[in-house]
Amino acid sequence: MQNMNTRVLLVEDEQLARKTLSFYLNTIFDEVVVACDGEEGSNKFKENYTLNKSFDLVLTDIKMPNKNGIEMIDDILSLVPNQRFIIVSAHKNEDDLLKLINLRVLGYFVKPLNIDNMMQMLEKAKSEVLADKNETKEDDLITINKTYTYNKINAKLYNQEKIVKLSKKESDILTVLIDNFGEVVSVETFKKLVWNDINTNDSAFRTVMKRLKDKVKDDDFIVSHKGYGYIIEKPFIK
Repeated sequence: MQNMNTRVLLVEDEQLARKTLSFYLNTIFDEVVVACDGEEGSNKFKENYTLNKSFDLVLTDIKMPNKNGIEMIDDILSLVPNQRFIIVSAHKNEDDLLKLINLRVLGYFVKPLNIDNMMQMLEKAKSEVLADKNETKEDDLITINKTYTYNKINAKLYNQEKIVKLSKKESDILTVLIDNFGEVVSVETFKKLVWNDINTNDSAFRTVMKRLKDKVKDDDFIVSHKGYGYIIEKPFIK
């Protein structure tokens, strides 16, 4: 299931810098998608996310027209909280750096680009990407049935190779089921763990559970024990 291909989104409004960075990125990574400003970068990231295609690295300028790099990064993090970034800019702005401290920023290029330093940082970034891809061990993968697999590292559900997109509540319900596989989980337990409120309306729970079951209908593994709760039955788990 692990895909070792590496994908990068390059977002740069200056044509020469964009052309230079694209050339060198293509010598290191398997696929490079290019955007000319923050708005286009945000849109391309969202389009790929919708297609279940992720980027291992986003390399972006900060000062750009239409939408700046910080705003674009905020958009991206709302979809993928652990996304990696490398920043490229004409100068180091202390305010920008402070905003980036808590983000997953691997490095910061200052223009004009020093090719040797840039290549060294990009090679290091690719090594970290591949190391992360290799960290997923068999023990971290749960085979639910012949169609679905759950990755405990990134808390993602896969239908064959494709990520099943789940809402926060749907994902939380699935996590409770995975944590208790082979055991029936009561509706009250779901309310407590997912809503933090045992008095949550039954219809709210049923609505989210139905949406989750609809998303796994290719080979539904969530079994209802009427009047009590739900279970992923143990014989389906390796």
